[in-house]
This record gives sequence, C-alpha cells and structure tokens, in this order.
Amino acid sequence: MSLRRTDGAPGAGADRGRTGRAPGRRGRPPLTGPQRFLLGGSFLITLGSFAVLPYMSVLLHQRLGLGLGSVGLVLAVASLIQFAGGVVAGPVTGRIGLRRAMLLALGLRTAGFAAFVPGLTSPVLAVGALLLVSAGAALYLPANKAYLVEGASEAGRPRLLSASGSAFNAGMALGPPAAAPLVMGSPGVLFSCVTALFALVGAGHALLPAGAADRPADGPSAGRAPEAGAPRPGPSPFVVTVLSVYAFMFFQHYLALYAVPRTSASFYGAVLTGYAALLVVAQPLLAERVAALSYRAALRWGFGAMAAGMAAIGAGGHAGIAVGGALLCLGEIVLFLKNDLEALARSSAAPASVFGRQRLAAGIGAFASGVVGGQLYGAAESAGSARAFWAAVCLQCLLLPVFLLRRRPARDPEGSRAGAG
Repeated sequence: MSLRRTDGAPGAGADRGRTGRAPGRRGRPPLTGPQRFLLGGSFLITLGSFAVLPYMSVLLHQRLGLGLGSVGLVLAVASLIQFAGGVVAGPVTGRIGLRRAMLLALGLRTAGFAAFVPGLTSPVLAVGALLLVSAGAALYLPANKAYLVEGASEAGRPRLLSASGSAFNAGMALGPPAAAPLVMGSPGVLFSCVTALFALVGAGHALLPAGAADRPADGPSAGRAPEAGAPRPGPSPFVVTVLSVYAFMFFQHYLALYAVPRTSASFYGAVLTGYAALLVVAQPLLAERVAALSYRAALRWGFGAMAAGMAAIGAGGHAGIAVGGALLCLGEIVLFLKNDLEALARSSAAPASVFGRQRLAAGIGAFASGVVGGQLYGAAESAGSARAFWAAVCLQCLLLPVFLLRRRPARDPEGSRAGAG
C-alpha cells in the first residue's frame, strides 16, 4: 500500500467530519511502517556518517600527509557538493522516483565508505571516496524527506519533519564518541563497519513499498498546487533559510574557539551533548506549536531566541554559555522547521525539489557565515575583546527579522503560474 493511501488527506478529512475540527494530538494518525523505518534509518545513517566525517581533517592531514591548505580545499569542495548538490535531487527523482533515488544515494555512500579502506594509504582514493559520500548525501536527504511526507496532510508534516530532524540529530550526537576508540588506531575496521551498516540500511530501503514512492516526483502529474487557503504573505523561505543558517553557523563555527579557553574542553563537550539532547527531545514536542505560528511570528521568535543566545554567550562564564546554547537550540527549532513547512506550502513543485532548494539555501548561508565570521572574529580578537564578536552577531540577529519583514512580499512565480492555470 502506498504512503499516499496510508497518510493522505482523506483520513484527516474523515477525522474532521467526526469531531468538527482538524485532528489534534489525540486524533493524529499513527506512523506507518515505512515512516518508522525511514526514521530509524535516518538515525543509523547519520550515526555512521558522523562516526567518520568529523575526523576527516585529522585523517587527511595526519595519516595521509595532506597540507592544511589542501585539506581545507577538499573539505570545502565536499561541503559544496553536499549542499549545492541538493538541487539535483528534484530532476533525479523526477526520472527514477523517490525510492530508487534513495537506493542510488545509499549505493554511492556505501561505495564511498568502502573505498576509504584502500584509501587509507592513498590520498587520491581517500579524496574520491569523500566526494562519493558527499554526492550520496546531496541526493539522499531531499528524497528521504520527500518520501516521508508523501501523501501526508499539511497538519501531519510538522510531526514527521520534526521526528526526522530528531533522528538525524541523535545520530550526529552519538556518532563521534562511538567512533573515537577506532578512528586513529583502527580506521580500517571503522570504515568496514560503516560500510556494512550502510549496505544493510540500503537493503532495507529496497523493501520499501512501491506506489507513491516509485512514481516520478517531478513528472507531468507530479506537480501540485500550493496549499489551499489565503495567500501567504511574507519573505521567501529560500532567503530566510539562507539568513537563518548564516546566523546560526556563527554559533557552530566559533563557540569552541571562544568557550574552551574560558571554561574547559570537557565543559564545551558537555554543552554540545546537552544541546543535541535538548534538540532531539524538544523538536517533536514543539513541532505543532511552531506549525501554528504565523511566518512573521516565527521569524520574530526564532531570530529573537538566537539574538538572546548570542548575547548570553557573550556575557561569558559557564552559565552564560549554557543558557546561550539552550536559546540557540530554541531558535534552530523554530526557524529551521518553519522554513521547511513554509517552503512546502508555498511551492507547486514536488517535495524533493523543494527540499533540494532548501539544502542549497543552507549551503549558501553556511558558506557566507564562514567567510564573514572568520573576518569578524579576527577583528574582535585583534581589538582585544572576543565578546564584541558575539555582540555583533546578536545585533545582526536582531536586525535580520526587521529587514525581512519590512520587505515588500514578492510574488511566487510557481504559485502564480499554478493559480493562473
């Protein structure tokens, strides 16, 4: 049975007929078997990936002897492929369907991790393996999310996307410590285990049901009208995603540089662990509340939480950094989930194409943050006050929603064409 039949709007309509309102927390449909598998697979895939990828700079530099400049270039290209390559997901799934796209992506990633085993003695093989893994990630993530929400009503999407985010974040948190005992001493064993894990998860994907998942996502019959109801004014979700990731990545890139000398490496690790745990738990709990916010309110709350978090970090000390991390977590939950939901609701394109464009937006934001942040942090340190960096980032977080909400709403070309048709 296809996901569309299992999770589609007809079921939601039936619930509204019985209760006189949209299904709430008690009346929402249970997750299907394929959805549960995808969520579990998302955790395992991210667990395997983050058992390896955070240590890639160390392996390339210390084990294979690449210079730091070369390492930086390789990692930059891999990141560009992983993020910008998401726009390829739409055309590919349009050709072969969502399930086959996920299988192709997992095949690329399995081959990439397998190539790392002989690549541990060859820089050329290691770099090629990393690029294969990145290409697989670019294709898999949009197809995974599109399969997960295929046939789901607008009211059901927040729960699915937040659960997906929690699964990915749990794997990201547990992967590095799980691999730490093997990464330098027995990297061949580590890569062999990760390869086997991806092969098993890929075999499970081959058993996913046919139907909606195998139908080409961008074919002539796959286009969909934007969600019914009143027009959605406000800034473009693509632009907001660029700026949300831009602001957030200051925290990701530069917290270690600021926190470790002022506290300790162990405290910094505890903050990251607590951040990941809070994200995993809070994201599903807040999903329906975030979905109920207007886009304008979500921007104010999300960027406001980020601004408060940056200010708390700048205040320094153990308490300030811990509180700042918690506030940044809230900002991430609100902005990242709402941006995806808004992008889906506004676009007439297939979900895989929408999520691919969102990945591209995230890549642009992360790149811009890295470029601006390095200059900004260097200037603050040269002036003798790293706290000025966090004050400057806090000010940006306060000004971004003002800039976004004062802009005249742009007409959505896709939505206009859909309406004209």
